[in-house]
Amino acid sequence: MSIKPTTTELEWTELDQRAVDTARVLAMDSVQKVGNGHPGTAMSLAPAAYLLFQKLMRHDPSDAGWTGRDRFVLSPGHSSLTLYIQLYLAGYGLELDDLKAFRTWGSKTPGHPEFGHTTGVETTTGPLGQGIANAVGMAMAARYERGLFDPEAPEGGSPFDHTVWAIVSDGDLEEGVSAEASSLAGHQKLGNLIALYDDNHISIEGDTATALSEDVLQRYEAYGWHVQRVDQAPNGDFDVQALYAAFRAAKAETGRPSMIAARTIIAWPAPNAQNTEASHGSALGAEEVAATKRVLGFDPEVHFPEDAEVLAHARAVADRGREARAAWDKRMQDWRNANPERAAEFDRISAGELPEGWERKLPVFEPGKDVATRKASGEVLKELGQIIPELWGGSADLAGSNNTTIDATSSFLPADNPLPEANPYGRTVHFGIREHAMGSTMNGIALHGNTRIYGGTFLVFSDYMRPAVRLAALMELPVTYVWTHDSIGLGEDGPTHQPVEHLAALRAIPGLNMVRPADANETSAVWGEIIRRHTAKPAPHGLALTRQNVPTYAANGGAAKGGYVLFEAEDADGKAADPRVVLIATGSEVQLAVGARERLQASGVPARVVSMPCVEWFEEQDQGYRDSVLPPAVRARVAVEAGIGLSWHRYTGEAGRIVSLEHFGASADYKVLYREFGLTAEAVEAAARESLEAAGR
Repeated sequence: MSIKPTTTELEWTELDQRAVDTARVLAMDSVQKVGNGHPGTAMSLAPAAYLLFQKLMRHDPSDAGWTGRDRFVLSPGHSSLTLYIQLYLAGYGLELDDLKAFRTWGSKTPGHPEFGHTTGVETTTGPLGQGIANAVGMAMAARYERGLFDPEAPEGGSPFDHTVWAIVSDGDLEEGVSAEASSLAGHQKLGNLIALYDDNHISIEGDTATALSEDVLQRYEAYGWHVQRVDQAPNGDFDVQALYAAFRAAKAETGRPSMIAARTIIAWPAPNAQNTEASHGSALGAEEVAATKRVLGFDPEVHFPEDAEVLAHARAVADRGREARAAWDKRMQDWRNANPERAAEFDRISAGELPEGWERKLPVFEPGKDVATRKASGEVLKELGQIIPELWGGSADLAGSNNTTIDATSSFLPADNPLPEANPYGRTVHFGIREHAMGSTMNGIALHGNTRIYGGTFLVFSDYMRPAVRLAALMELPVTYVWTHDSIGLGEDGPTHQPVEHLAALRAIPGLNMVRPADANETSAVWGEIIRRHTAKPAPHGLALTRQNVPTYAANGGAAKGGYVLFEAEDADGKAADPRVVLIATGSEVQLAVGARERLQASGVPARVVSMPCVEWFEEQDQGYRDSVLPPAVRARVAVEAGIGLSWHRYTGEAGRIVSLEHFGASADYKVLYREFGLTAEAVEAAARESLEAAGR
């Protein structure tokens, strides 16, 4: 169901056209006032954006978070005014003063749309290509959500059926991430996704002939999309009737995602600035703004025009939204009455609550048995999958290595896929060898809501995901990255696959929690903490997991605090003693700290081992707890990690030492690599003695 005009034909009145022209004037005035921005695309896209918000999308401006709403993604986020002005016209809470404050401190209208900052903005866009990939993720999430709550409903007959609409630009479609995501969308046959391609032929460097010559629609047809092209009206503007018909045809195509290409003229109808690269990212100038207002029939002396009749006409969409919401509420109540158990599950999931007793599913591993943390993670996922149905995910064609298969009998694939485990509502996602799109679509899935998503690859390939990871952190999205093969411990694959700088580089992203558990029991504990934090403290989490087996220690609850005392200091007789040196380690190097502790204590040097699986969680703890783990009086400290030591200086201090790897790895058995590169218990012991000497102990 969508907000429809009273007939199957588009009703386009003089007030509708006046509203579109008002949007163009407001775009010019907003950029002109602040002196910078991107007016041209907002001007040319005004009819399309108005058509979506006023005539096609199902939405309710009084409740921007309504579960049954359609989603809208503006992938060219530089054209943020395209969205802001429609939110103003539709009554989402933005007013003229917000447009006047465009791109200024504290405003609701920042330079690029920001999720969580401006009501009605579904995702943070700006880095090109990310938005369309987010939209693909939203469409995937919508299908999975339907499978959770209403899988038997006929096509179009469920309250969980809705459409994801997107506007994309030439720049979006040049970025590689959009190709990855669009290929995935075609393969998944996401018929609930509709994208409008603003084919304006202009980028910052001028005509796109400088860099783009492919037939974009043929490319998308090859991806498996339904494609259409809409020609311009004779005057050069959008042919609104043709575009409306194309949107309706796309909505009727439920077996494939849809791409509609529309040849537009940037900054239309500015008499001199239209079709120029200058109008893409610069104010038009007072004379050109005035001239364009004359063309559109506006007083050139009036800035930010306020037409009560136009605004009342546009804001009537709120009435239609309430009507659509009331009809949806009735369908939802009918569904609730027919599905009381599923309704209870929906209420639990939408509230961000977890099933009762879910913690009991977290496995406990036998101490003394060597287990790779990637294997332990896989065991955790299989157990949690039995009780948390909203948890789903997969990997970038590395499921056997990442251990990310939550259910081997159920793959998220369209019904006509030839694989026997194909299920349109399946648990296991096959992202393919598309790490960048995996990260961006995971963001879209998290933004959509009502599911918990994870995705895996090798830690070294987090480089391919980094733009999406950064945006996940910026938006505080509860996505989980299962990054395995976390060090030179992966061995023979060599330096191309051995992450060295990655842990430090990822810890540098504000808001990303990097988690590197020491053993199987820590792995189980940190998975539990991540699941808890999905609602309590939403943020992206990266799990760095070993390929190689590591010793398993007795389970305790310390890992959830990010850092804790794994082994307390003892003297040579095995009696508790105040530590003279603190050994801090993560992941597979915790065993090296444990070995060094034994060597030090045998010679009468009490040493404490601190396992610090997550620096970010540790920093959240109060000062008293942190001081109890890392006593300020103990200046002799060693940090050990099989990567660059950049992120450890804050804990080691002037007298401390860091046992790290400040160069690339090599191809050999991991035990040889650790020995040859000085990552040994003996090296940690030697560093501890140096630190003791430096600390005067």
